[in-house]
Amino acid sequence: MPKIEVNEKLFFSLLGTKYDYEKLENRLESGKAELDEKPDETMPVDQRVIKIELNDTNRPDLWSTAGIARCLRIHNGGKRTDYSSFLSTKNKSCDFADRIVNVDANIKDIRPFMTAFVISGKEIDEPMLLDIIQTQEKLCWNFGRKRRSVSMGVYRSANISWPVSYKAVNPDKTSFVPLGYEEEMTCRQILNDHPKGKEYGWILKDAKLFPLLSDSKGEIMSMAPIINSATIGAVKVGDKDLLVEMTGTDMPSLLLATSIVACDFKDTGYEILPVQINHPYETGFGKSIVTPFYFQESTSTSIQAINKLLGSDFTEKEAVDILAKMDISAEIKDGKIVVTPPPYRNDFLHEVDIIEDVMIGKEITNFNPEKPNDFTIGRLSKLTIFSRKAKTIMVGLGYQEMIFNYLGSKKDYIDRMNIDGSKVIEISNPMTENYQFVRPSIIPSLLGAEAASGNAVYPHKIFEIGKIAFLDNTENTGTKTRQCLGFVTAASDANFNTAASEAATILHFLDHEYLVSESDDPRFIPGRQANILIKTDNGKTKVIGIFGELHPSALENWTITVPCFAGEIDLEDLLN
Repeated sequence: MPKIEVNEKLFFSLLGTKYDYEKLENRLESGKAELDEKPDETMPVDQRVIKIELNDTNRPDLWSTAGIARCLRIHNGGKRTDYSSFLSTKNKSCDFADRIVNVDANIKDIRPFMTAFVISGKEIDEPMLLDIIQTQEKLCWNFGRKRRSVSMGVYRSANISWPVSYKAVNPDKTSFVPLGYEEEMTCRQILNDHPKGKEYGWILKDAKLFPLLSDSKGEIMSMAPIINSATIGAVKVGDKDLLVEMTGTDMPSLLLATSIVACDFKDTGYEILPVQINHPYETGFGKSIVTPFYFQESTSTSIQAINKLLGSDFTEKEAVDILAKMDISAEIKDGKIVVTPPPYRNDFLHEVDIIEDVMIGKEITNFNPEKPNDFTIGRLSKLTIFSRKAKTIMVGLGYQEMIFNYLGSKKDYIDRMNIDGSKVIEISNPMTENYQFVRPSIIPSLLGAEAASGNAVYPHKIFEIGKIAFLDNTENTGTKTRQCLGFVTAASDANFNTAASEAATILHFLDHEYLVSESDDPRFIPGRQANILIKTDNGKTKVIGIFGELHPSALENWTITVPCFAGEIDLEDLLN
């Protein structure tokens, strides 16, 4: 979980009051945080550092001094900040004067998106500078996937000649003095020799052109997302006006991160000046966009759902007032409590997220524990019993059981399997791209194990019984989760006939008659694959699985050199 260090003096100044550490620890519960380490009280007051651990990776707005202070202050009845003056929306633009960034079309396939704003009003002191650096590191490392999807740069705005250009350049013919150095280096040299280039160079290593930010006079600002220049990009204590920019591959994440940082600066007393970013291609929010930009959608719940889940008896007005303590605007419409998230939050994916904030706003200590009033007998579900039967059959056929994560990467679940990914569920705010998607099939997991087993004696026969999930518009949630059996055999003689025999044996011992039909699945070889069908109660047939020889290109994607056949069966359909 993220840990932050906050300057004690700055923190209590933003909080508007000073707590002793015991009370602070109690108050941190409202931010789903805890006191990790108290400061050294022998240090001068303005140098004391409080270490705080955050327990929610869905709230990157709390990963800064201003963010956690805002949460505690408003929860304790403090005044809420109005951020509307600098936020643009689909129907509203802000005054940006001549602060314009023009994006080069050649950057689209490298690092396509950018956001920016300027802060003004007072000089940066040392605690604030350290907090800016920490915010940059925490936000871009955790939320920005080690700068891959979000990176942040800060520059001395007074030295910038507008408009700014965000363009693609030849890395071997473009040079500048990077931060921390005194001599010019080419972009390629920075990637190979500079400490930050070595740390983050993996992001650009396969790119033929590199991203570069420069002003209208050609003064280079940075090579995003690697390093700032030693001139405009060297922010120091005493600087007053700063340009904050963010580049990346995911526009919603960039917009959220931009709003988080802008709101933090607003809370610490700075004026926020929007910047217009002109993209020559669509960003999902328009080509020309003024940032910070409010893009969050409203969501809703009902007082009945709140009281049912929390065991409470709140009125609608009470729920609205409690949500205000979480800096959430809510109103009652047509019997629903409609929530408008603050600009620094985008974690309301379901009505349960609203209900959780009601619980935190009211404080957990106000909910009295209750003993269960029903007596129930624990037992295995029918699906669990049926799944255990299937496991016994697979072991009898010589298969070894495997257990895998349900989350993985686009590379494993989509690219390597030759599918289009249109039904694959993507996590909106993953901690890492390795756990960005929910698996739509068990077969990729099995192939991952097979790819690492090339030195084991053949044949290899492995299976797993577990959950898969995929997008389904017929469901209320838009997704469907199923319990499936997946199996893979790797052997020199692995073929369609053997796969058909294995499928027939499994279904026979599971007491199910079945039919087969031709299938056209890109994971398998055409003509050497088949759908498994069963008859439903209304006399129609339903596809409940597939088996066949895996396509050579899919095996090559996994660096598997031995022929394989695979199959997958929906156990829930067999049970029904």
